[in-house]
Amino acid sequence: MAAHIKLISHKLCPYVQRAVIALAEKGVSFERIDIDLANKPDWFLAISPLGKTPVLQVGDAAIFESAVILEYLEETQPGPLHPADPLRRAEHRGWIEFGSAVLGDIAGFYSAPDEATFKAKASQLEQRFARLEARVAAAPWFDGEDFSLVDAVFGPVFRYFDVFDKIADFGILSGKPKLVQWRKALAVRPSVRSAVSADYPALLRAFIERRNSWLLGLQARDAA
Repeated sequence: MAAHIKLISHKLCPYVQRAVIALAEKGVSFERIDIDLANKPDWFLAISPLGKTPVLQVGDAAIFESAVILEYLEETQPGPLHPADPLRRAEHRGWIEFGSAVLGDIAGFYSAPDEATFKAKASQLEQRFARLEARVAAAPWFDGEDFSLVDAVFGPVFRYFDVFDKIADFGILSGKPKLVQWRKALAVRPSVRSAVSADYPALLRAFIERRNSWLLGLQARDAA
């Protein structure tokens, strides 16, 4: 009998979304449990040494860190999302790490407390995406016709821009036609769409508003 799988989650966490997408693509049944990271329950801290989501519970075992969870799913579940060729697989792992760096830049972007920091983060993001534009196949997925873990990683990345675009056009994705095409394909992929709840945009907006950052101040100044 297969062990019961639980995914300990936070509604806004992009790293959780990676795991949800991979589980959905592989057709794995699981129970999702959302927690409040601002008020972490003791039982969660007991199984998450870093105090972060996601955590995948497989029976009595707990696996933490999204990259490790993705690799575990690759090793134990059908429907591989990594290329079979070792060299291409290694390259994909590198781009997954690149995706994590982009997420760090996005956090700096929406949290920037002043104009100088905000502009520096926007420029850094634009440069990151220019590198990605040079590599992505977008035919329709990252490396061609097969949906991969790199796609699972960048679905949550582009989801941020669905909210950012309603504030202003920051030019970060401008002049990058392959990324635009890839973003559109990811947006309608069932596994990507269902990785968050319907109230995700409102929750993200509220989260950003609580940061008292330059980003939301910018919108207020434009509306004045």
